[in-house]
Amino acid sequence: MEVLEQLYKMTAFSSLFSEPGIIIMLIIGCVLLYLGIAKKFEPLLLVPIGFGVVLANLPGGGMGVVDPKLIELENGHYMNLFEIAHEYGIMNFLYYSLIKTGFLPPIIFMGVGALTDFGPMLRNLKLAFFGAAAQIGIFAVLLAAIFLGFTPQEAGSLGIIGGADGPTAIYTTIKLAPHLLGPIAIAAYSYMALVPVIIPLVSKLLMTKKEFLINMKEQDKLYPSKYEIKNLKLVKIIFPIALGIVTAIVVPSSVPLLGMLLFGNLVKELGTLTSRLADAASGPIMNTATIFLGLSVGATMTHDVFLKGQTLGIVVGGFLAFAISIAGGILATKVYNMFSKKKINPLVGACGLSAVPMASRVANEIALKYDKNNHILMYCMAPNISGVIGSAVAAGVLISMLQ
Repeated sequence: MEVLEQLYKMTAFSSLFSEPGIIIMLIIGCVLLYLGIAKKFEPLLLVPIGFGVVLANLPGGGMGVVDPKLIELENGHYMNLFEIAHEYGIMNFLYYSLIKTGFLPPIIFMGVGALTDFGPMLRNLKLAFFGAAAQIGIFAVLLAAIFLGFTPQEAGSLGIIGGADGPTAIYTTIKLAPHLLGPIAIAAYSYMALVPVIIPLVSKLLMTKKEFLINMKEQDKLYPSKYEIKNLKLVKIIFPIALGIVTAIVVPSSVPLLGMLLFGNLVKELGTLTSRLADAASGPIMNTATIFLGLSVGATMTHDVFLKGQTLGIVVGGFLAFAISIAGGILATKVYNMFSKKKINPLVGACGLSAVPMASRVANEIALKYDKNNHILMYCMAPNISGVIGSAVAAGVLISMLQ
């Protein structure tokens, strides 16, 4: 009987029976894995996040991220990374060295920049302004969350979900409300995966059939542009340098994200001169960063942290931020059409999110359902790409104001 008793204590059954929250979190982790594997919703991030949730909640595994108070020593000092690794294991080492320091999100942004072509935005700069209009969801939910009892820092982290940019949401949350990192990351990436559902839902509520049928190519023929970039290649090289300098002066706190995005884009646009750097940034470096980011974020979602009423508020608030951002882009386009002869399909404004190129593809598919000849993909890419820049700038503003 003593042997059987010791074997029972060695297993995790006692913890499972005494703390049902563990079982709930294991189910949540498996659901995230199902969404990533079977439904193919953002698999590159939902799979590592889901597996990180499972690892963090396995009783006795010691893979969950611990409260920062546990690594705090006397006189305001903290354990060094070697002590954290020895005392609390590999996942805490990864979290406190790569996530808590804000290291990984900018690295991922560098890879995103190396994969991004600013050409469609530069050709249609007028459309790029709708990417700024789509950031309204961030600030609308920020104010609403403060009114409902969230602290300004928590409200800022919740609102940034409206930017539809996972790394930006994670970076902002690390700076403002790190205790909400797990729920914020899950909400951000889940709603990004649901772009094919949310954009059609919001657009059908706000747009008329006549607006869905606005053909952008026909509008270009009726009202051709008076200006054309003669040397687009040179402009695409100068643009990230110039924008980086201007942004650093106006919103310095956005530089870690936006600066790395623009650097990644610059090495891509330089072609063969820096092709190896661009390949590394968008390939091995970005993939490695994504793995560690997903696992570490998932590891923050232990049952005692995640299973709170506040989490439900984050899920609802995140959806509202996302939907309001889409609505903001659509309404801005409708207002523009009231004063302009050359009409713009409001679906273009709906793409002011940072979800590139998913939002553009979804909007293009909707337009084609109403008119098989109405290809608006390249027009949608302009606000879609500017949305990446807009969300990074919005994050910098929030961090400057609230940190």
